[in-house]
Amino acid sequence: MGSDMFGGLGGLMKGLSGFMPQDNPDVKIMNAQTALEELKEKETKVYADIGRKALADSPGAYAEAEERLKLIQADMRDTLSTLDAAQSEKEASDREAQRADEMRTCPQCGTYNPEGVAFCQECGAKLGRETKCPSCCATVAPGVRFCGSCGTKVMD
Repeated sequence: MGSDMFGGLGGLMKGLSGFMPQDNPDVKIMNAQTALEELKEKETKVYADIGRKALADSPGAYAEAEERLKLIQADMRDTLSTLDAAQSEKEASDREAQRADEMRTCPQCGTYNPEGVAFCQECGAKLGRETKCPSCCATVAPGVRFCGSCGTKVMD
């Protein structure tokens, strides 16, 4: 992967350069730099293909390089595990934030209320977590007056 002088926006810059005057020296420089980056990426891919073929055709002939490759691959697996854990942590955090927002959003009128408020400041409905029906134990959303499963009155 080549380093893109535009921070990953090389393709975008290349597309936008089509709208700029092509005789402008800055545009010429940008186009040439983008083309050079693309060629460097192609070169790197060819070197990688050559390396894979050399390792496959001559096992053991490049022991030092093979060992470095194994270490890099182990590091990649560790980093992937770290990434997966971080993504799971973020998803859990996002779910918790969503639950907190739901706790503050009125089930009757949809008003978003400040933290720590037990009743909606707009309509007075009770805010909070889902509850269980006293009759059938079905989950009942806050603000609902009757259980959707058995019809028992759950809220006054």
